[in-house]
Amino acid sequence: MENNLDTDKIKELVWRLAFPSMLAQFVSVFYSIVDRMYIGNIKEIGDLALAGVGVCGPIVTMISSVAFWVGIGGAPLLSIRLGQKNEKNAEEILANCFLLLTAMSVGITILSLAIKDSLLNWFGAGGAVFPYADDYITICLMGTVFALLSTGMNQFIICQGFAKVGMKSVLIGAILNIILDPVFIFGFHMGVSGAALATVISQMASCIYVLRFLFSRRPMIRITFGGYQIKVMGRVLLLGLTPFLIIAFDNILIISLNATIQKYGGAARGDMLLTCNTILQSFMLIVTMPLSGITGGTQTILGYNYGARRPDRIKKAQKHIFILGLVFTTIMFGIAQSLPRYFTMIFTRDPQYIDMTVRAIRIYSLMIIPLTVQYTVVDGFTGMGIAGVAISLSTFRKLIYFAGVFLIPLWFDITNIFYTEPISDLVAAVASGIVYLLLIKKIEEGIL
Repeated sequence: MENNLDTDKIKELVWRLAFPSMLAQFVSVFYSIVDRMYIGNIKEIGDLALAGVGVCGPIVTMISSVAFWVGIGGAPLLSIRLGQKNEKNAEEILANCFLLLTAMSVGITILSLAIKDSLLNWFGAGGAVFPYADDYITICLMGTVFALLSTGMNQFIICQGFAKVGMKSVLIGAILNIILDPVFIFGFHMGVSGAALATVISQMASCIYVLRFLFSRRPMIRITFGGYQIKVMGRVLLLGLTPFLIIAFDNILIISLNATIQKYGGAARGDMLLTCNTILQSFMLIVTMPLSGITGGTQTILGYNYGARRPDRIKKAQKHIFILGLVFTTIMFGIAQSLPRYFTMIFTRDPQYIDMTVRAIRIYSLMIIPLTVQYTVVDGFTGMGIAGVAISLSTFRKLIYFAGVFLIPLWFDITNIFYTEPISDLVAAVASGIVYLLLIKKIEEGIL
């Protein structure tokens, strides 16, 4: 075992679990960024193809959120059982999660392929953008099983203290994707289809690595068969509902943002703003995914010590998690305000697109430092199995964002719609901080 959750110093545990998880999430983001980078540079069709892939982004992410629904729903429960020294129950949780995620992956694949045209239309893929979006999403959906199993089951590797193994699974996929993207896109002249195929093959490689590890003798809790219980699956889905809804709401908000941009941007600026938003969301993934790696990858510390009734170690862990997240977001804030032009130029060389996207990134990232509070508190309560508080705080932030998306264009120019993000980030941070200070005392007293 890489880390001893019982006896290792909290600060060292946080760093050893957070860093590989943060790096893994950063590398994972590279999947979409590399795809979009190459697609944006396809001669003649680059901008339209990029917009098409951008429309697919929320669909792919929404489907991927199912992996977190089961993975983050089951992993904290497994950590809590390990803290209670109940290995038999921990084994049952893993077995039920594996069956549940496999069944959901197959079902989602069949359903998504059946309604993909409607999905693309709902998500804003119209006119010239539709063919590129259709080509990309069709192939991506064929790899749903690999994507969900690799991401979801990886949580059960990390929660047992094997953060480096979890990171390696992501690295395998990312490196393979980087190699295959230019081969399929430009070498075989497959365009967006090539990018999608490279992603699917990469996800399959990650999936094989993850499952091979969890079936081996290395982890304390391995995948077994039998002991399936509806009650256990229900508990997993209930706890995992928080991260699932967080991601689902995020995508609903992106969809709403795209639809509002198309409505108020008009024929002249609609497609341009949509492409800019695609680049913007790619940048924000570099912020939010590694941040969630820090706060989510360390959930096992909180879950284990919550199960072991060690509030002192919980408080210490959350302190170091917050500090680490704060350092990261401060660095990213500096990059967002000073270097967005260089990031944008990876995707497009059009001066008009560049100027519009640079402004959007600077506005959108204004409050990413306070966002650390929201992520630390929400993921912390999720890790301890206190799902109700986590989902309430997350939903509060989404509602503020949702209101801004629809209200700001009524009074201001459509380009000011990007202010919805910093407003919601700041308000949510204040609310999350207050709730944490109120509830941490109850955890210390053992009444929560």
